[in-house]
Amino acid sequence: IRAGKENTWNYIDGCMIKALIELYEITGEQRYLTFADDYIDFFVQDDGTIKHYNPQEYNLDNVNAGKTLYKLYDLVGKPKYRAAMDTIYRQLETQPRTKEGVFWHKAVYPNQIWLDGMYMAQPFYMAYEAKFDGMAHVADITRQFQNVRKYLYNPEKGLNYHAYDEARVQFWADKETGCSKNFWLRSTGWYLMALVDCIALCSEQLYEHYRALVDIFRESMRGVLAYRAEDGLFYQVIDYPEAEGNYTETSGSAMIAYSLLKGVRIGVLDAEKYLPIALDVFEKLAANKLRAEEDGVVRLTDICWVAGLGPDKNPQRDGSVAYYLSEPKKSDDSKGVGPFIMAYSEYLRAKQA
Repeated sequence: IRAGKENTWNYIDGCMIKALIELYEITGEQRYLTFADDYIDFFVQDDGTIKHYNPQEYNLDNVNAGKTLYKLYDLVGKPKYRAAMDTIYRQLETQPRTKEGVFWHKAVYPNQIWLDGMYMAQPFYMAYEAKFDGMAHVADITRQFQNVRKYLYNPEKGLNYHAYDEARVQFWADKETGCSKNFWLRSTGWYLMALVDCIALCSEQLYEHYRALVDIFRESMRGVLAYRAEDGLFYQVIDYPEAEGNYTETSGSAMIAYSLLKGVRIGVLDAEKYLPIALDVFEKLAANKLRAEEDGVVRLTDICWVAGLGPDKNPQRDGSVAYYLSEPKKSDDSKGVGPFIMAYSEYLRAKQA
């Protein structure tokens, strides 16, 4: 419950609950699992329907919290969690797609691919395929990542644009390429986490698909690491360090730390080369962004509150450098705290290895 209102099923809390489950797995502290189970149990009904979740909205953000169901089902065994996975999977079965077959980010964002949406949906999709569907649709998942690589990747910069409009009609989209204007850090972080989480769920025996995802992940990671800032982190607008008001942003930096650490752990990034970088990114994140604020409480700072593109009713969200830097910074926002905890869990795994 927040501010006297009933909470909703949403991607932000889903990120936090997933982080708590991962923290439980590495620490064994029951309170983390209990909280996660209590939270998800509140939303999931006995027939597998979910409070405040309407699959017909076709919003990929609403898939994200569903990732928690897999681990919770394994750990606590509630049948309704298994049924809820089917409920969410049915959304993906009929989710609108671009002509190339990539999920629209939302029904209200027609013909659009956002990097954010790759994280929201693809690891859930891959987990379902691995557990219940015999990897029957793994080629679909691989193809969606390959199309993001095809349409959103800038090889000269080594970075992926935030979003792509296949119809090339959105005011923020380039009329020739369909891409948005800039490289927003958190969207890149979402994308890297999507890749590494899908790779971890994909069997190496599916060599063609596994290899394709690994290649895209390595390329994307090399690209973003080239822009690492002096403080060891990454800028809100990745490739404009000199822009007035640009800053090293916490949520995206945490996502990169997580992706590096997990990539090393699952063997797709060379440990000798990347583990020192991964540990250093997380340690710099903790050193620079955990700060005592005016009231003396230590908080996780410099988290971009929100950023997006359009729609037309919100024309200031135009994807410009100035726009991304105009969005407010928050402390202890879940979109930063969740990835920070996930990165911390991976950091603990690395230290215990």
